[in-house]
Amino acid sequence: MNCGSPRSLICRDKLRVLGLVLVLAGASPLAHAELVNIAWDGQGRFERRATLAPGKFLEVCGKLSRGQAIAWSFKSDGPLNFNIHYHEGDKVEYPARRDAVAELEGRLEAGLDQDYCWMWSNKSERAADLHLMLSR
Repeated sequence: MNCGSPRSLICRDKLRVLGLVLVLAGASPLAHAELVNIAWDGQGRFERRATLAPGKFLEVCGKLSRGQAIAWSFKSDGPLNFNIHYHEGDKVEYPARRDAVAELEGRLEAGLDQDYCWMWSNKSERAADLHLMLSR
């Protein structure tokens, strides 16, 4: 999901649609999705720890300018599906995507002025602890 600020009207509409889809599928929307806006600290870093329950996902998003480079890494105590993505209209582009990984690192150079999202989903049957680091 590409929302920019979680408080924006567009984001609230997208979250409502996501919630409706999950409710229609018989799931509680708050139990399956966590959307986090990147808040850089004074040293240009962002860190997040989270526990992803089975079937849950975490999405961390922020606006990047073309040419801006972000070093990223994460570690988990269980396998997670991971991607970095952004939206162009109805099309989703994936600069990175891997399934069933517990640890990975890389560098993203933004090709466009765009909201980019790092996303993890837990397809396993047990909770997984995740530690994420971003640095610009």
